[in-house]
Amino acid sequence: MTSEQPSGYLQGDYHFFHLRDSRAQQFDYHYHDFDKVIFFLSGDVTYMIEGRSYFLRPWDALLIPHHHIHYPMIGGHVPYERMVLWCAPEFLEQYGLSDCFRQAADERIHLLRTEQHVRGEWMLLAQSLENARTSRAFQHGLLEKTYCLQLLISLNQAALGSRSAPSDDSWQFDPKIEQVLSHINANLEKDLSVSALSGQFYLSKSYLMHRFKEVTGCTIHQYVLQKRLIHAAGLIRSGSPVLKAASASGFQDYSAFLRAFQKAYHLSPSELKSSGEGQIPE
Repeated sequence: MTSEQPSGYLQGDYHFFHLRDSRAQQFDYHYHDFDKVIFFLSGDVTYMIEGRSYFLRPWDALLIPHHHIHYPMIGGHVPYERMVLWCAPEFLEQYGLSDCFRQAADERIHLLRTEQHVRGEWMLLAQSLENARTSRAFQHGLLEKTYCLQLLISLNQAALGSRSAPSDDSWQFDPKIEQVLSHINANLEKDLSVSALSGQFYLSKSYLMHRFKEVTGCTIHQYVLQKRLIHAAGLIRSGSPVLKAASASGFQDYSAFLRAFQKAYHLSPSELKSSGEGQIPE
């Protein structure tokens, strides 16, 4: 698996970077504890986010809320170029700029494809932000933060100002798998085995497993496990006892929960609770 940064961790309030890959790469599904914007510049890329596929055009913006599972499918005949902005949720809340991510999460529509003048504004602000990052001029750090905030304001204005869904040729989804995903996220404490889900949605187990992997990029077991770990970590961070958090997240075997948690977070639940740290890497 290749990641956009070696660790996939965010240090500080935000991080902005410009990437260009000339060869096809294989990215595995992953998620973050921070919110993420991708400005697509060029390439042959389809982006999968929580079971929906987005077919990208230059200067499309993808809003990926924290804890949303995603990965790109990249062709190799055209360089894949993008600008990426990572933002800590606390930073966005501080300035009242989290609405666009909240809307993307609620409506499960992650693509922003706007008018030409808005795309031009994003281009100018992103390039100014990139230049400010490498500048050593007076108050360059403050200037960088100012451009970052302006860019986030523009994204929020575009997202909140247009409630219409993207055109049909820009995205697709499977309604039945959408129902399965919604059911999983609303019932993490219940039986979410393949047998239980296939009975719930009147699908054969083989079809459900194949179609779920095709649409989301991961198996049902992987998806359920990651979502349960996210939920458990959130409960632990908020002060819930570890045993109670594990049970409320659907883990019936505490030793299995510990193994999965330590593998994902690289620390124990009690260490996470005491430190308030820990992120799922890419």
